[in-house]
Amino acid sequence: MSDNPLQNFTLVITGAPYSSQAPQTALAFARAAISAGHTLDRVFLYGDGVHLASSLSTPPSDETHWPKEWAEFLEQNVIPGAACIASALRRGLVNSEEQKRYQLPANNILAPFIIAGLGEWVEGTMASSRVVYFHAGG
Repeated sequence: MSDNPLQNFTLVITGAPYSSQAPQTALAFARAAISAGHTLDRVFLYGDGVHLASSLSTPPSDETHWPKEWAEFLEQNVIPGAACIASALRRGLVNSEEQKRYQLPANNILAPFIIAGLGEWVEGTMASSRVVYFHAGG
């Protein structure tokens, strides 16, 4: 990355933590990009990638807690993180507004992630010089 002019990236993660390498690879890329002086406009979670925004994820103590790692990275670098609302609701992830709307007993979005529509993805593609996708593979 150091041979290229500085870039502004939007990252799109579609693979779930613990069942794909997408969140781990995306975090390594994000850290390297920031280290090289690049910026991240936002991180958008789509499909199974929304599991990265779950506050209920509790991996065994000898495994990396990917949602927590991502939340800390986003907070430290003041980068917005958004989970696609349709993908999130389909997979049982809700914020306080959706909890009230659907009269659910709890909400479970991990701060600083928010739930947002595809407009967040569109804005990211327009605001960034590059959009990089991290898929589940398979």
